[in-house]
Amino acid sequence: MDALYFELGWQHILNWEGYDHILFVIALSAIYLMKEWKKLLVLVTAFTIGHSITLALSVLHIIRISSSLVEFLIPVTICITALSNILRKDEEPQNLQLNYFYALFFGLIHGLGFSNYLKSLLGTQANIVQPLLGFNIGLEFGQLLIVAIVMLLSGTIVNIGRVSRRDWNMFLSSATFGIAFLMVVQGVRELLK
Repeated sequence: MDALYFELGWQHILNWEGYDHILFVIALSAIYLMKEWKKLLVLVTAFTIGHSITLALSVLHIIRISSSLVEFLIPVTICITALSNILRKDEEPQNLQLNYFYALFFGLIHGLGFSNYLKSLLGTQANIVQPLLGFNIGLEFGQLLIVAIVMLLSGTIVNIGRVSRRDWNMFLSSATFGIAFLMVVQGVRELLK
């Protein structure tokens, strides 16, 4: 694994300028508490697998999709995930296979967003396997840091603050949806230019 690309991966996911990816990980994490960390770990890993696939395909120039379309689709995935959290009837996550499918599928879209950044870093480098692996592992590490922060915050608010799990999910998911919805509107404007 390439340590430089590992560092670039986790720094990229934690960069506030790319807060769309942070919002998606928050939306994925919003319905989970610390006792469900294993389920969330698998969910985030499914997301990583999805974005690793399209990241590799894009860096290898096997697929090409307009960056403005990708920048529109990323906040759409956040809105769908947050809305799914809001419409959830059960407090505890159910139907995990569907959640894993969404995470994997939406990861495919997010990988296209990461690809432009990684392609600019790689330049004309011939061997991309090590940098790609390092970057993806760095992204996963960064995502897990976000998950840990959300889970600690959720645990504190639900267990210590005595806010109901449902109310916390509604607050966090609604805030995430609202921010992402504004990004969708901006994305539509960009597509219509």
